[in-house]
Parts: sequence; C-alpha cells; structure tokens
Amino acid sequence: MESEMLKGILKVSNDAPRSRHVQSTTGRKRSQLHWSLAMAMGGAMDSCGRCMKVSLVIINVLTLIGGALALGIGVWIWVSRSFPSTLMMNNMFIASVAVIVVMGAAVMFLSLLGCCGAAKEVKCMLLTYYILVFIIFVVMLVGGILLFVFRAKVLTTLEREMHASIPYYGAKHEYTKAWDDTQTYLQCCGVKSYKDWNDNVPESCCQEVYPGKRRECQYSQNPTTMYMDGCYSKTVDLLREDAVYVGAVAIVVALIMVLALIFSCGLFVKIE
Repeated sequence: MESEMLKGILKVSNDAPRSRHVQSTTGRKRSQLHWSLAMAMGGAMDSCGRCMKVSLVIINVLTLIGGALALGIGVWIWVSRSFPSTLMMNNMFIASVAVIVVMGAAVMFLSLLGCCGAAKEVKCMLLTYYILVFIIFVVMLVGGILLFVFRAKVLTTLEREMHASIPYYGAKHEYTKAWDDTQTYLQCCGVKSYKDWNDNVPESCCQEVYPGKRRECQYSQNPTTMYMDGCYSKTVDLLREDAVYVGAVAIVVALIMVLALIFSCGLFVKIE
C-alpha cells in the first residue's frame, strides 16, 4: 500500500513540470495567435481612433482624385503636347511625363489600399500602405529636385538642339513630323524666325486658314501669309506651362500624402 502511494506521489511530481510546460507553450501560442489576429483585423478604438479612421478615408478619396488628375494630365501632355520632344534630342521630357503617369496610377492604387485598410481596420494593410506611400513620396521628392536641377540645362541646350535638327527635315520622318506639328500647333516658324530655313521654308510655316488649307507663303514671306515668330521662345513657354501644371498637381498630391502618412500611422497605433 505504501509503495503504491509513493509511486502515485512520484508520478504527480513528474507530471507537474510537463503540465506547466504545456500550459506555457499553449499560452505562447495563444499570445502569438492573438497578435496575428490583431495585426490582421485590429480591434476596438476610442473616439480619437474613429476620427483618424474617417479622416484617413477622406484623405485617400482626395488622393484618388489627385492621382487621377496627375494621370490625366500626364496622358494629356504625352498625347497632345509632346511633339517638341524629338527636337530636344534628349529623353528627359518624355521620361518626366512617364514618371507622372506611373506615379498617378500608383497613387490611385495606394489610395484604394488605404481606404480598405482604414475601413476594415486591417493593420497589415495599413502598414503596407504606409511603407509604399513613403517610398512614392521619396521618389516624387527626388524626381522633383532632379527635374528642377536639370531644367536650366534643358532650356540652355534647347536652342542648339533645335538648330541641329533642321537639316534632318525632309530626310527623317520623325524630325519632319516634329517640326510640322510644332510649327502648326505653336503657330511659329524656324528656331528664331523663318530665316532659319533659308530658302526651304516648310509648308507648315504658312498660316492655316482651316484644317488642310494653308495660305501660300513659301515664295512670299510676309506676316499676312506665314507665322513670323520663332519656335524656340514658344516651345520654352509651352514647357514652362506644362511644368506649372505638373508642379501644381505634384505639390497638392505630396501634401495629401504627408497627411496620409500621419493619419495612417496614428490609426495603426490606435487599432488594438
């Protein structure tokens, strides 16, 4: 009898550490599961958190509108105002427009991600949103600085590059089309004036009466039949006008993105 009691005591004493170990392991697993669920779905929030949630949704709606505006302006410039790019003999103009289009599309996608993360209170989506918005904000900032730095270089080399492209008129299709489109759209002729063409004034220098019909100016150059202004100054004005459009949209979107970063970070902390 005594030996059986002794065996029972020994068995209980041996099982006690195992029980504590199982309970400890189970507790850790529950803690990890609770943390994972909290990261995935969040929890209750106070009134401040709910205010941040609504604010973040509103900010992302504004970001969606800003991204759509940037995308639309980028496509508009690419389609209808990129004709002088061939005359510049560098890819900076097209590259900057491409960046605008890509950033606009990316901002629209991120705004949808931010709205879903805020509305559903999904912490992992908010964290992903915060990281991606921060990366895009840095890219926009660096791109804006580089564009500002190289803007003066583009303007100083533009006149020389336009002069260098004149001999290719009629010889290469892309230069012929670029000059014809530039002179037709901007109502100009040559780099500084029609004299840059010597005796080979293109038909696109003649004033357009209506689409497909021009005045005769190739043999009688005068202000009543042809465009007298040079294309250099008008191209510079066009580029500056495009820069104003792009810069205004970029500044507005950047400010909204800063607010999105602040509110997404605050909402992430508030979700329990």
